[in-house]
Amino acid sequence: MDTQRTVLWLVFGLSLILLWDRWQVYQGRNSTFRPAVTAPAPAAPSGAAPRTPGDVPAPNAQATVPSAQSAAASGAPQTAAASASGERIQIKTDLLWAEFDPLGATLVRVELPSQKLAPDWTEEGLAKLLGLTDFLHSQGFGRPGRGGHGDHVVLLDTSAGRTYQAQTGLIGGSPEDPFPNHRATRFEFAGGPHALAQGQDTLVVRFEAQSGGVRLVKTFTFRRGHYDIQVAHEVTNVGESPASPSLYLQLVRDGGKPEEDSSFYRTYTGPAFYSDVMKYRKISFDDIDKKKADDLKPADDGWVAIVQHYFVAAWVPGKGVTREFYGAERDRLYSVGTLIRMGTLAPGASASLPATLYVGPQDQKTLEAIAPGLERVTDYGWLDPIAKPLFWLLGAVHSLVGNWGFAIVLLTVLIKAAFYPLSAASYKSMAKMKELQPRLVKLREQYGEDRQKLQLAMMELYKQEKINPVMGCLPVLVQIPVFIALYWVLLASVEMRNAPWILWIRDLATPDPWFVLPVVMMASMWIQYKLNPTPPDPVQAKMMAIMPFIFGAMFFFFPAGLVLYWVVNNALSILQQWRIGQVVARSKQRG
Repeated sequence: MDTQRTVLWLVFGLSLILLWDRWQVYQGRNSTFRPAVTAPAPAAPSGAAPRTPGDVPAPNAQATVPSAQSAAASGAPQTAAASASGERIQIKTDLLWAEFDPLGATLVRVELPSQKLAPDWTEEGLAKLLGLTDFLHSQGFGRPGRGGHGDHVVLLDTSAGRTYQAQTGLIGGSPEDPFPNHRATRFEFAGGPHALAQGQDTLVVRFEAQSGGVRLVKTFTFRRGHYDIQVAHEVTNVGESPASPSLYLQLVRDGGKPEEDSSFYRTYTGPAFYSDVMKYRKISFDDIDKKKADDLKPADDGWVAIVQHYFVAAWVPGKGVTREFYGAERDRLYSVGTLIRMGTLAPGASASLPATLYVGPQDQKTLEAIAPGLERVTDYGWLDPIAKPLFWLLGAVHSLVGNWGFAIVLLTVLIKAAFYPLSAASYKSMAKMKELQPRLVKLREQYGEDRQKLQLAMMELYKQEKINPVMGCLPVLVQIPVFIALYWVLLASVEMRNAPWILWIRDLATPDPWFVLPVVMMASMWIQYKLNPTPPDPVQAKMMAIMPFIFGAMFFFFPAGLVLYWVVNNALSILQQWRIGQVVARSKQRG
């Protein structure tokens, strides 16, 4: 019994540790139980000269990002702050509303009109009924004010509260007359339509600039139904001497949390790199501060991205081009990108480098088609080999039922059915152990503090009844990785966003506004506790009794889809355990 209780306690403890690790250590930096501190506003332009072609541009690359202070002082709205170099160029397609700053032809804002912001669950349901909305907002729950962004997700942004941009340019030239770059070069917009017209499938946006004897033409091709933007950089040496430019593609972001990020659980927000040489590698903002990005190796494939819950922005250079990866920080702005050396261009010579910029949701099929490994930004942790097939199966079930909530229910049923033999063995062992409880209590009373004799007597009793205490726990341990992997699938999959289930559950990615599912889950855990053998040790018994409330309380602020999965899993476990208990009891009576 002590062995069984110890193993079960370790199972519960492991689950709690994994959840805590998920929230605070593995992918979060701030306390789980209070709102994250907003990153400090970007520093004003430093005016430092660009680096030479032989240097990585990252440390100085952020220097001329339009400052939040200047935007606020001008009275411009946060979502459309006027550029210090001129009016922004606004582009609209069916999936992307983009804004370019003529300074560097930098993409400074991207709004996703098809991605609605989640409703503020604190302004409805039980929280509103009890007048707790303001209190929950003060604790970082919900989404008061929507950050000035309206109803759509804004991924890239340059405002008083956020700096997140996609930049490109050339390294090289003299300090007095550098090649065109995002810091010091104003690009001319070639004109043309600003919006994707009805019946039009592509929209081409062209910028051009010349300095340092080099002309750079940036061509952005937007396509209907696509979040990826095809970007071509055509470089021409218009000077009288050879030129050796290097092209950089980079993302620049502050270290603050996304607007929709929860204050109760954490998902990863930060840079990610991939190539065949280093595979998928996350290097957090804190790791960049610690110079852990300095060992990134060059490769002829791969990409660089900044990941956040449900969304990603990524640069993917063209195939077969050698690229160097880098990550750096300056003035609390983080730049991650690739540097491509274009070789020496003779006077009059030209070279063109293609690339893809993706700005959108973490749709795994779409990302996988763009570049190898890009779908891995949907991070399922160390159980990724188990989580990927589970996600595929969840999608297959959804294609049949057309509702993600019912897909979660049916997938949980399928998994429980697959593990039925293991679960049956576990519950059968537990039922037999429960039948022995009175005899075990008598043994404890008989031998008192003589633990050695007590253990020998208990082992003899197990042998007589043909019970192996460990068999009640091993089947449970085998199933734990699968159910933890499914937990991560439901937490990370963008398909859960704005996905309704039934009645009051209008979004499986936000908490249940009436807290019905968490309460049912807590009750189901209590029933499971009552069905299990009671530990003979009174202290251990008390700890096991409060576990359903401690564990259940944490799920009050978890996404409804996750809680639904646990409720269904617990309900099926209760039915199975009760049924097997009845069978064991009848068998005992007949014997």
